[in-house]
Amino acid sequence: MKIGILGTGAYGLSLALSFLENTSDITMWTKLEKEYRELIEQRENTKVLPNIKIPMDISFTLNIEEVMKEKDIIVIAIPTEYIDGILKDMNTYYTNQIILIASKGISEDGLFVRDKIKNFVSQDKIAVISGPSFAIDLSNHVPVGLSLASSSQETMNVVENALAGRRLKLRKTEDVLGVEICGAIKNVIAIASGMLDGMGYPISTKAMLITESLHDIKSMIHSLGGDKKTILSFAGFGDLLLTCTSEKSRNYSFGRTIGIGNQEDIKQYMENHTVEGLTTIYGMKQVMEKNQIEMPVVSLISDIIHQKKKPSALLDFLIEKE
Repeated sequence: MKIGILGTGAYGLSLALSFLENTSDITMWTKLEKEYRELIEQRENTKVLPNIKIPMDISFTLNIEEVMKEKDIIVIAIPTEYIDGILKDMNTYYTNQIILIASKGISEDGLFVRDKIKNFVSQDKIAVISGPSFAIDLSNHVPVGLSLASSSQETMNVVENALAGRRLKLRKTEDVLGVEICGAIKNVIAIASGMLDGMGYPISTKAMLITESLHDIKSMIHSLGGDKKTILSFAGFGDLLLTCTSEKSRNYSFGRTIGIGNQEDIKQYMENHTVEGLTTIYGMKQVMEKNQIEMPVVSLISDIIHQKKKPSALLDFLIEKE
């Protein structure tokens, strides 16, 4: 099995280490010369995954054709907001491989990654993975569970055989849309959970937020044509729980900074970190408007981030929410 991975960030590298348990033919692509040189010379990405050495079995390239040519599975593991920049090259070099989407989130135009590639990739060749998994945990091969979604059982079987291992469990589902929604919206809820922490509120209040959010996400999945049961999957409750309770989450940490209220710290955090939830807010608002769906917590978090409302408005929202 030959694997090509677009992206050499923390999650892409951790997936490569997981694939390595089943295959030794893995090529990873980055467009960043400095990142490429460090990976080649030091076998490490010290910025995003320090102290994790990358075995020589995994190769790296700056050439997107090389990472896609003659591969069985192509993994997309770059931030959703940067997908548009590689679509033309992907289309040029795509030859009917399975595309495994590991990027979580939705772009500001309200489109998931699947929406962007389905013009040149058939639905039965697309799969999505999502679930409660920090890159460092995957890299250290601790027990982790992920949802694997595709409209094709054959595609899921191929991915499972290549990726699942002694400590990585994949639970399959045909609800691709539900898994995509869960993977995106949890980043927004994590910002709100971090706000509660920053304001000094305990886990009990965060548990209230998580519970209320589960109901809202379930309703959104159903309204858009997905399976409500997906909210109880690794991609749903599992990822929401992890992201909303851990400072390892950039979205949670960003929300915590907002809750504390130091505007200079908020500005610096946004300048130095990729906060997926910020892009997701814009994208989800597009989805809500297009499909005439209401999810007030998304609008509220947006208003708080743009300083139209104070973080304390989140408390009133939770109490007054029907």
